[in-house]
Amino acid sequence: MTNPTSNGLEGVVVADTAISEVDGERGRLVIAGHDVEQLALHSTFEDAVSAVLTAGGARLADPPRLGAARAAAFELVPRLGDALAMPDGMDALRTAVGHLRPTGDDLADAIAAIGAAPVFVAGWNRTCGGLAPIAPDPTLPHAEDYLRMSIGAAPSPAAAKALDAYLVTVIDHGMSASTFSARVITSTASDLISAIVGGVGALKGPLHGGAPGPVLDMLDAIGSPEAAEPWLLAELAAGRRIMGMGHRIYRVRDPRAAVLETAVRPLASRRLELARAVESAASKILRERKPDRPMAANVEFYTAVLLDAVGLPREQFAPTFAVSRIAGWSAHVIEQRRTGRLIRPASRYVGLSASTGQYRQ
Repeated sequence: MTNPTSNGLEGVVVADTAISEVDGERGRLVIAGHDVEQLALHSTFEDAVSAVLTAGGARLADPPRLGAARAAAFELVPRLGDALAMPDGMDALRTAVGHLRPTGDDLADAIAAIGAAPVFVAGWNRTCGGLAPIAPDPTLPHAEDYLRMSIGAAPSPAAAKALDAYLVTVIDHGMSASTFSARVITSTASDLISAIVGGVGALKGPLHGGAPGPVLDMLDAIGSPEAAEPWLLAELAAGRRIMGMGHRIYRVRDPRAAVLETAVRPLASRRLELARAVESAASKILRERKPDRPMAANVEFYTAVLLDAVGLPREQFAPTFAVSRIAGWSAHVIEQRRTGRLIRPASRYVGLSASTGQYRQ
């Protein structure tokens, strides 16, 4: 009997996990036992890192020393070759992380990678602008130091807090493509750094983490709230999709969109009012056009507004996602190592038959 094929592994459970749960019908995201709304409100990124690593099975005697890890990563910068000069930030991050030396201790390697990511991404941003990378300040919180290294000045407390909320919010999200990639690599008994490099490669794809920048392009093109509906109708008539709307899992508004919309309010972003108007118009149009296919704002919609408001260029949006998600991938590596076996799904051959010379159906 032939097993049915699930294209994209839709609905196939590939692992038990204690790290996060995504409920697409109710629009709920639970990370390490906490609703994402509460985690972002009450936890720093450092707290969230501890929570996901512990949920994955790591034994933490003390909170992770991310400041020390950032300082250690900066010492590697002169030995990264042309990694930070690459045109694409995800290529730069993938190559730079590949320079980290795995020790065989997953927890130690996780802390090293989590600490290195903001140093490498901020260094790439500076290098692309013809400027020298800025050394980290190990005494600062992770989000604040990342923003300082990126923009070249001490950020406002409001900007640092907003970025911290963003990093917490996107730290993990169930069995996403990049997380699954990291777990597959781990299941072969490979090292954590290799798994992280694989995760970065998967996240680079525009179908996974690449839409926040185009959301800003859309808002710029629309220009004003009153222009939202005619612009969106023209896009749909031309067969183009609306950026930041719809999600593979969520059938209602992405809970992370609400968190980020709230987080960006204190920054007085000139785009926030426009973004709300565009979201409202897009939701109305999509309900009318596709009543059987719910499509609401996803995390990328207000990610674009928030990251722009804190001063990051749109080219840095996808790498900033990775700065956070590396912690989630690391937790999954630790969990997979502890509970998993080699991930080796089956495939169904539909090529030429050796006996009949015909393609199989």
